[in-house]
Amino acid sequence: MESKSQSQSRFTLGKQSSGAPENDDVSGSGGPGEVIDSGVRLMYLANEGDLEGIQELLDSGTDVNFKDIDERTALHVAACQGRTDVIDLLLRRGAEVDVEDRWGSAPLADAIYYKNNDVIKLLEAHGARPPVAPMHVQNAREVPEYEIDMRELDFTDSVEITKGTFCLASWRGILVAVKKFGEELFTDEDKVEAFRDELALLQKIRHPNVVQFLGAVTQSTPMMIVTEYLPKGDLCAYLKRRGALKLTTAIKFALDIARGMNYLHEHKPEAIIHRDLEPSNILRDDSGHLKVADFGLSKLIKVAKSIKEDRPASCQQTSWRYVAPEVFKNEEYDIKVDVFSFALILQEMIEGCQPFPKRQEIEVAKGYVANERPPFRAPVKLYAHGLRELIEDCWNEKPYKRPTFSEIILKLDEINNHLVHKRRWKVKALKYLQKFEAILKLDNSKSRSGSSHSTIG
Repeated sequence: MESKSQSQSRFTLGKQSSGAPENDDVSGSGGPGEVIDSGVRLMYLANEGDLEGIQELLDSGTDVNFKDIDERTALHVAACQGRTDVIDLLLRRGAEVDVEDRWGSAPLADAIYYKNNDVIKLLEAHGARPPVAPMHVQNAREVPEYEIDMRELDFTDSVEITKGTFCLASWRGILVAVKKFGEELFTDEDKVEAFRDELALLQKIRHPNVVQFLGAVTQSTPMMIVTEYLPKGDLCAYLKRRGALKLTTAIKFALDIARGMNYLHEHKPEAIIHRDLEPSNILRDDSGHLKVADFGLSKLIKVAKSIKEDRPASCQQTSWRYVAPEVFKNEEYDIKVDVFSFALILQEMIEGCQPFPKRQEIEVAKGYVANERPPFRAPVKLYAHGLRELIEDCWNEKPYKRPTFSEIILKLDEINNHLVHKRRWKVKALKYLQKFEAILKLDNSKSRSGSSHSTIG
């Protein structure tokens, strides 16, 4: 008779449960020569896809629903490995389709996690229930007003947009951008909380320079956030195509960004910090104006308060090329981190290249900490009317010395007025010149005509 310790052996080969933490101990039991439990052997054969061996074990009396120390079964293992033939055999021999391991993960959840589509279809055909969305509610009255029925979203011919984070879909006759959240939400409480936070933010935002939130899928899987689709793409791709922009265009774009960010920072009763302001998160609409997008790392704070991250900076999903040094150093920070990022974007639009383009992102961030800033290489005239000074103020190493976006807007308006005034005088001068040239041509024409007549006479 098998001992209890043997029957509780842990199966260590193959892919792990979708619910298991990454650093979980998956060390095996026993050493060379230890008798292998028939149940563990069943799981091994399921991993290898050995149909004949599985059949022999089951015929000899091995329990098809044997569970190891993690409460995983052969069906879990086969689902992870994508073994449809093994799953078909196990189900015909009485395997429980919705059995859960110690992390609450069923075979279907594992198949979804590893994207084994044929296995998903087979398990669903045998009655496997999809995982319940973390935000699912029992009472229909509790369903959020913004809820979108996933069946209304058509992903035919869908393509990825904006860094691969969003994809395109059709909804009620219009194209929309959809941000999908996969199976990671079922096992990571931090990601569930981040999803809730992003939804809470998006519901509060209404501004022409901020991407419009349309709704979300929270009662089924995969969960999604749906926003307006801007077909012109993001500022990052635009700058790669165009390079350095005309000063008037750069100022116009800067005003769009500043107005959107000022709205976020002035939001009451809580200010909104974007925390991930970079060209790829700024989109262009049909009229050529810019809108701030992607609030996955954004924070809500009480006005005049600061934030201290509760995890190391190296763990955060972001581009360090545009991040303020206080964030990289994992110090307390406030709305002024967005002002720092804005300065880098404004300079990039004028210079036509990313900050420190030849450096790795992590080295760029270290440079900011050492108070290095991207050099000004464009002609001095492109930084006239105090524009260079504005950029330098915005990326000041001391956050409290950086201007607010309302102050930035005033300065940009002033610079823009200078440019408009200068352009008007140029237009007027050109018109006067053209009119003068036309008069000269007319006089010359009359002079030649008179000379010809006198000769004939």
